[in-house]
Amino acid sequence: MVRATGDFAGIVDVNDVDNTANRRATWLRLAGVVIILLAAGSALLPLVWGSAGSTVVGAMLVAAGTVEFLAGTQRRRVSGLAKTAGAVTMLCGLLFLVNPVAHFWPVVNLVIGWLILRSILLAITARYTDGLVRTWTLLSAAMDFVLAVALTAGLSIGTLVVLLFGPTAQMIASFAWVLSLSFVLNGLLQLEIAGCERDTA
Repeated sequence: MVRATGDFAGIVDVNDVDNTANRRATWLRLAGVVIILLAAGSALLPLVWGSAGSTVVGAMLVAAGTVEFLAGTQRRRVSGLAKTAGAVTMLCGLLFLVNPVAHFWPVVNLVIGWLILRSILLAITARYTDGLVRTWTLLSAAMDFVLAVALTAGLSIGTLVVLLFGPTAQMIASFAWVLSLSFVLNGLLQLEIAGCERDTA
């Protein structure tokens, strides 16, 4: 089936359009699954914390950011903003990998900054989307902001605990859950976008 305008100047193969939408949906679905699987990697943090802790965090952020950036290239709308959110995550991860730290709080502070920046980018992105994609984008933005606030609120008491006893297993586990929740919401967002792409095919 084709659509034509004028002297056949605008011939479009509808099958090609459908195939393109299905291909986008497949890539976005894959991105969502990979990001959700990366969330499970945060469970390793209490086991490897120390000199390798920030390296693990950095590797996860680089991987998640790369996947999110590539998923952004498949977006028909807000592609630039989606790629920027992925790039911010990659940059945060690279900072960990280039300058690994063994101390707990420098890592937390950097992650707080990443969460706040991501929440702002996602909130802006939501303004240019609609339907369930807007809902999931706002949920992801809200989750990142709430997680940033939760980490910030824990700094005052947590700093004293760390000074006295070092980072406890419970604190590191809580930090792992923060990363995991952010990744899970991001993965679910990609799956929702994939579903919208499939429905428009």
